[in-house]
Amino acid sequence: MLFEAGLGSAAQTVLRRIFARNAILAAVLAINAIAALVMAFATAPSASAQASANTPQASITVFAAASLQDALTTAAKDFTATSGIAIKFSFDASSTLARQIAAGAPADVFASADLDWMDYLEKLNLIVPQSRVNLLGNRLVVIAPKEAQLTALALDAPSIEAALGGDRMAMGSVETVPAGRYAKAALEKLGLWASLQNRIAPAENVRAALAYVARGETPLGIVYATDAVAEPKVKIVGTFPPDSHPPIVYPFAAVTGGKADASARFLAFLQGETARRSFSAQGFSFPN
Repeated sequence: MLFEAGLGSAAQTVLRRIFARNAILAAVLAINAIAALVMAFATAPSASAQASANTPQASITVFAAASLQDALTTAAKDFTATSGIAIKFSFDASSTLARQIAAGAPADVFASADLDWMDYLEKLNLIVPQSRVNLLGNRLVVIAPKEAQLTALALDAPSIEAALGGDRMAMGSVETVPAGRYAKAALEKLGLWASLQNRIAPAENVRAALAYVARGETPLGIVYATDAVAEPKVKIVGTFPPDSHPPIVYPFAAVTGGKADASARFLAFLQGETARRSFSAQGFSFPN
């Protein structure tokens, strides 16, 4: 360097050593900085990893009776929050769902609104028998639109015919929908079926019957008590005696060939205290 020319040899040597030491120190600092950046990138979670941490790591598909929609949706949120297992639902008439499972539809759990359709699948070896449990019960009621003047309905022919006027009564199809079967049995027991059978507006499932009344398309409907509680646009105007129809029982079971472990965990959760409190709050009962 030019400024070294005016220095003695000893001073030049010292100066070179200082420059060399500083160069080494700068190199070390640079290496440390690079190493720190590498470690930061290596340990920081990627965007996809962060997203994965916030989403369930497994899922099961549950085929369930339409009347269970609100109750199971609520229970599933609690279950997923504690287990990390997501629940995908298909809600419809029990008959429709059972036939879909029999045709090969991919389901892990089946929840029926009556025993017959669960028996149907069990005879086909399409449910796991040891997983089957009669989980919930319900009541059968008559509903009217919320704004209707009717507040209480006697379950006799003159009262029902007066309330209907020239219209019909909505209820599930008696051929395929459990709620429709229960309703027909109750009307037969009370001696009302013969006069009312031609005044029925059949629905594809109980929630469809509920919707007819909620929209004011029919003045009366027969649904489960829990359906009436879930729909603010209707009110209960009559309740069928429990002995007027077979007990309303909801059997649940794991489907053969489904995700056995996750299904078992969900079924166990539904029988626990957290789920039972939620079911009770929505009007369900529990079979003995």
